[in-house]
Amino acid sequence: MSEYDVVIIGGGAAGLSAALVLARARRRVLVVDAGAPRNAPAAHLHGYLSRDGLPPGELLAAGRDEVRGYGGTVCDGNVAELIRCGRSGFAVLLSDGRRLSARRLLVATGLRDELPDIPGLRERWGRDVLHCPYCHGYEVRDQQLGVLGGAPGSVHYAQIVRQWAADVVFFAPSGTLTNADRSQLVARAVGVVEGAVTRVLVEDDRVCGVQLDDGRVVRRNALFVPPRFVPNNDALLGLGCDIDADGWVVTGANGQTSVPGVWVAGNVANPRAQLITAAGEGSAAAIAINADLVDEDVRIAVHDFNQGFLP
Repeated sequence: MSEYDVVIIGGGAAGLSAALVLARARRRVLVVDAGAPRNAPAAHLHGYLSRDGLPPGELLAAGRDEVRGYGGTVCDGNVAELIRCGRSGFAVLLSDGRRLSARRLLVATGLRDELPDIPGLRERWGRDVLHCPYCHGYEVRDQQLGVLGGAPGSVHYAQIVRQWAADVVFFAPSGTLTNADRSQLVARAVGVVEGAVTRVLVEDDRVCGVQLDDGRVVRRNALFVPPRFVPNNDALLGLGCDIDADGWVVTGANGQTSVPGVWVAGNVANPRAQLITAAGEGSAAAIAINADLVDEDVRIAVHDFNQGFLP
């Protein structure tokens, strides 16, 4: 069985940032990554200082190289099971049969986007069907934009999208707008189209509009869709980590969970974390994990010294 100080599950910005800090702290660290990053459909990442416009895959490749440069290990694989061993140790079983041991765990498995079941929508996801105006708004600025309503908070979401273009249409399911919603949208010249969107239309490999259930077609160059965020937290649930009423893991300082020895970072616990935020959370969690390991190292050293074992 391979032994590590820390096994990190998830090799995105959060996991690799944590691995870099821990490897530089001279910890034995392993990153296990399933190879399915959430931002894979996007051509470029934005809002990441000094890396704005970089293809997401290049950021991850550079991060892997940096971790390995300090002696950390990154491997492709899926975690099949996590087992608590003793007070704070863990066995990590991979789907290919490999078995690892870890003194501490960091789970950075992210989340998945559950999208409305509208033909043509998923195929354009991350290209010109978008969810984060801060990530993609500038690239579609001053174009004809649409916002799919219906989700909680979608009216406010449309008001945020309005920051990037003057021509914004809010598609509202019939009967869902309140008078206050309508007046706020009209006050900022956000168009309102009521009815059910039944299809996303594409011409020349670009979104060109949407079709409604009554046959109307509304031309748009890009669509913003607030998805339902679902955390990839099966591993955390299997360990018995506490979750809140919405299904998100409960965390303390720097991502510590209710299970001793287990931390989280990034979108698996924080749906609002952008790439740069997730990287910062990974770094903070890594510092907390190393401090926790140092405390344990001190306890072990004192015990051994009292038993007559010299370092």
